[in-house]
Formats: sequence, structure tokens, C-alpha cells
Amino acid sequence: MLHSLSLQAFCSYTPPTLKPHLSPSSKSPLYIKFNTTHHENLRYLKSIGVIDFNTKPHQLPSPDAITEMLTTINFFKSKGFKDTDFSRLTSIYPKLFSDNFDRTDIDPVFEFLATDLQASLEESRGFILNCPQILFSDVEYCLKPTLNYLRQLKIQKINVPSKLNAKILNTQVEKLRKRVKFLKSLGFSHKEAETFCARIPAIFGYSIENNLRPKIEYLLVQMERSTEELKEFPQYVGFSLEKRIMPRHLHLKQRNVQIKLNRMLMWSDQRFYAKWK
Repeated sequence: MLHSLSLQAFCSYTPPTLKPHLSPSSKSPLYIKFNTTHHENLRYLKSIGVIDFNTKPHQLPSPDAITEMLTTINFFKSKGFKDTDFSRLTSIYPKLFSDNFDRTDIDPVFEFLATDLQASLEESRGFILNCPQILFSDVEYCLKPTLNYLRQLKIQKINVPSKLNAKILNTQVEKLRKRVKFLKSLGFSHKEAETFCARIPAIFGYSIENNLRPKIEYLLVQMERSTEELKEFPQYVGFSLEKRIMPRHLHLKQRNVQIKLNRMLMWSDQRFYAKWK
């Protein structure tokens, strides 16, 4: 499916050459009116973070450029975005509000979110704010294959616009599969590895070498536990090795106490250290 492509781990790509786009007018009260003065428009764009307050007068956009910015803002508002959202979008993709940005370039992403992901306007807005890079993701070669893979794993509530879901959705499917391959290298069956990932989808955001491998090696070598315990409690990989796993393991070891992983890690500090003084 992706063999002939050289996509990066994340799906976002460099936006295509921007094309001129004419400004449609709008009568909706939600949208910005264009019969305000140039000075009022500048003040508004500065107030929402699209234009930097410190921009020198000779560097300010032309009236035509301002019109295009307002048209783009109206486009986003028609998708449920608010004034408070634009500073984040501008900081990551300032070209979104350039005078020659073609809004049809990002239409496929909105269509994907609404149709394939079945996200509401508010949910789509949440995905984009949590991961603005998704606006320039390739729908056919990244977003759809990744969504299909996540559904194959039976991961629940994919359309909830959390930062985790947004990041995972915007990740190339081959990178997600590497977590399954890593678990299989530890002796998991293919089904066990997929079930493990489905129970803790955050694993798709963890580095194998800098996060997963050190934690699992510590479990197997220093704690002298088995992968069977890991299968029972996948949430183990979500805890900090330095701040949670190691201190609690050493605390129990000094007292010749061994308990299940969930009790060792899920309890609050107060409850844990009160129980095993």
C-alpha cells in the first residue's frame, strides 16, 4: 500500500504551491463583514493573533491580502473554529493566512474527518487544534490507512479529539506497526501484540528505544518478572521508569515484598507508602 511512497513518520507534507483564490462574500452573522475599515480589520487580525502586534507599518499586509485573510478566517469559522483558535493555527502554519492560500487544499482533510472518522464539527476542530499538522496530511496515503488500521485493532473512541488520538491518526501506519513488531520480538504472538496495543493506544506515541525497551528490560531483568505479567497489565509501559517504576520496585525489594504490577503502580504515593512503610 505504501511501498512506493517515501512518506515521513508523520503524515504531514509540504503544502503544494499556493494558488490565487477569490474571496466569496458571506451574509452569516458568524462571519466577519468586509465593509469595515482597513484599520479596523488590522486591529481585529492583531487581536486574534493572525498579525503580530509588533509588525512594523511598512510590513503590514495590503488591503487585498487582508481581504484574503478574512476570507480564510470565515472559512474556518464555517467549520466551527473560534477567534481564540487562530493564534495557534498561525503560529504553526502562517501560510494558512497568506493572500494566495488555496483553501481547497485542505478540504479533503475536513471531508475525511466528517465522513470517514464521522467526527462532528466540534470534534474535527479539536483534532486540528491538537494537531494542526493534520491539515496537510495526505488523506489517501496516510489518514485513511491509519484509521483503517486502528479500527482493525478495535481501538475504541478514535473520534474523540484528544491529543493522543490526533497524533496517532496523523502517524504513518508503518510506524504504528513497528510497536506490534517490537512486542512480537519479546515473544508475544501477533494477536497478543495487537491486543496489547489496543488496550493502551498511547504506546503508539512512545519511542521504542528511549521508552519501551528500557522499561521492559527493567521489568524482565531487574524486577525478574515475566512478559505474562506485562500482558496482564499493559498500562505498565505508561508509567515513568525513573519516577514511578524504579522507586517503588526498590522500596518493595528492600522489604522483601512482591505484589502485582497494578497494585505497585496504580496506587497513589500516599496509599502505597502508607501500606508498605
